[in-house]
Amino acid sequence: MVTPLIRVLVVDDFEPFRRLVAKLLQQQRELQIICEASDGVEAVQKAEEIQPDLILLDIGLPNLNGIEAARRIRRVSPNSKILFVSQETSTDVVRGALASGGSGYVLKMNARKELLTAVNAVLGGRWSIGASLVGNKFTDAKDTQTADRTRSEVVLPLPPKNARMTRRHEAGFYSDDRSAVDDLTQFIGAALKTGHAAIVVATKLHRESLLPRLQAYGLDIGAAIEQGRYIALDAADTLSTFMLDGMPDLVQFTKLFGDLVVTASKAAKGGPNRVALFGEMCHLLWEQGNVEAAIQVEKLGKQLVRTYDVDVLCGYSLGSVHQMDSRTLQRICAEHSAVHSR
Repeated sequence: MVTPLIRVLVVDDFEPFRRLVAKLLQQQRELQIICEASDGVEAVQKAEEIQPDLILLDIGLPNLNGIEAARRIRRVSPNSKILFVSQETSTDVVRGALASGGSGYVLKMNARKELLTAVNAVLGGRWSIGASLVGNKFTDAKDTQTADRTRSEVVLPLPPKNARMTRRHEAGFYSDDRSAVDDLTQFIGAALKTGHAAIVVATKLHRESLLPRLQAYGLDIGAAIEQGRYIALDAADTLSTFMLDGMPDLVQFTKLFGDLVVTASKAAKGGPNRVALFGEMCHLLWEQGNVEAAIQVEKLGKQLVRTYDVDVLCGYSLGSVHQMDSRTLQRICAEHSAVHSR
């Protein structure tokens, strides 16, 4: 007897993660990826066209976030099962995802050990929540979804299109210097334009390329520097201040960046405010082959985001990424709330 194929749509804007998902699903022959999508609008269109049995759906998607995409998918492909696979750990976000039509939720960092189990549960008509999320109560979110099937409203408030759901600790993987500076200009420029502060810990090339771009962005960088709202540091020099025997020192890192963020925040217009921090220190460690140190610095960066009102963007070169095995890449990605490439 031939086992019927289960048609799967994978939606994620990070191609390396889609490759990881494909590798995991290959372990069960009946699971067949028939289509991939990289943004929320495309996900809705593909779901309507192909009516997949299962949709693996990220939340931090371009053009339309995954929660809103799920709401629309339920209307155009009501028989498709939706399993969220996301970096978002916020209880409110998970509740919103389940209420929008998801039958399960797996954290990307746990995908290797939990994805297939969750897929089988969802396909079997059961709910599946990742082990690290089990302590939270999501039953009312499930009840909300059930009620929503009989009326056209969702009780829980959902994030609007492209809304920022939590403080950001993101990673950007860039194919060349121009792409890196483009992203850096937008990230830092947006913060400074709104009166916030910015810290750039980058290579000399990127620091020097950034300044004229920010001027062209309509910013008076000289004034921002004088006010203390713009702080630029060399990545290699900064790295040397908190590394000890090839690994980051927790106390030195916390003091250095805690002081920087507090100083920059106080200089922001109107008093203490949000800070945007771009860093390439982990890229340098990765480039040196010190992967464990890079991951530890990323963990410290994630803790910084939890402690202070700061958004962090970590820059990596795709040339270095391609030299790393998929497990290492996944470990780096797991430390971030969102990952994108250009």
